[in-house]
Amino acid sequence: MALARPQALLIDLTRCIGCNECTAACLAAHHLDTDPETVRALSSRSLTALEERDGIYVRQMCRHCLEPSCVSVCPVEAFRKLPAGPVVYDAKRCLGCRYCMQACPFNVPKYEWDKAVPAVVKCDFCATRQAEGQPTACAEACPAEATVFGPRDELIAEAHRRIAESPDTYHPHVYGEHEIGGTSMLFLSPVPFEQLGFPALDGAPLPALTAAALEKIPGILSIGGAMLAGIWWITNRREEVARAEHAARAAAEESNHDRA
Repeated sequence: MALARPQALLIDLTRCIGCNECTAACLAAHHLDTDPETVRALSSRSLTALEERDGIYVRQMCRHCLEPSCVSVCPVEAFRKLPAGPVVYDAKRCLGCRYCMQACPFNVPKYEWDKAVPAVVKCDFCATRQAEGQPTACAEACPAEATVFGPRDELIAEAHRRIAESPDTYHPHVYGEHEIGGTSMLFLSPVPFEQLGFPALDGAPLPALTAAALEKIPGILSIGGAMLAGIWWITNRREEVARAEHAARAAAEESNHDRA
């Protein structure tokens, strides 16, 4: 049964032991054959990663913003925000413009540059598991409860409770509670977040800034749409030609081998 309330993850960096179980569980859940021991950063073959900074393990993944900029800038609605929290992506709709990569303040979406027909890749917040009433794979696998899954409002209350009960342990801020309108990934840290590479963001949702800018230049929308359609056609045509040329070369090489 699908979860009706917006869900979130509370990621407590003071509890993370760097075991990489979250990374391994994510790879397995998404049928990626990457060795978890080799994952050092986000890529088209890894949807979450642990980075060590000053002895603190920092989870990197899509933040699933409450008002996601990737959704607002996508001209073909390849990105959608689900009521339960996940921001999901439909590769069949994607034009390959990669506006989402430029718009994301956390530098999360990655592109399959090595594929003939590439797609954008990012964490999907285990949307399929959530739809079945299950927690995310990473939260389920975490042995130290450094990653906890649950309703966003309850996790925010839990985060503030931890800070109040152990003020010497935590930096007094829940990152993701208000940044750019709020995110589904909530972080606690023993040090200021800027020391760990978290961008300093205010509470204004980025789509509101995008809309304000686009209102001043409405003509760009129709022109840009036509240009993107042209780019999409050219890109797909080039891919078709490349595949045809590759097949022709392979056939010629095989023919020459047979004659030899």
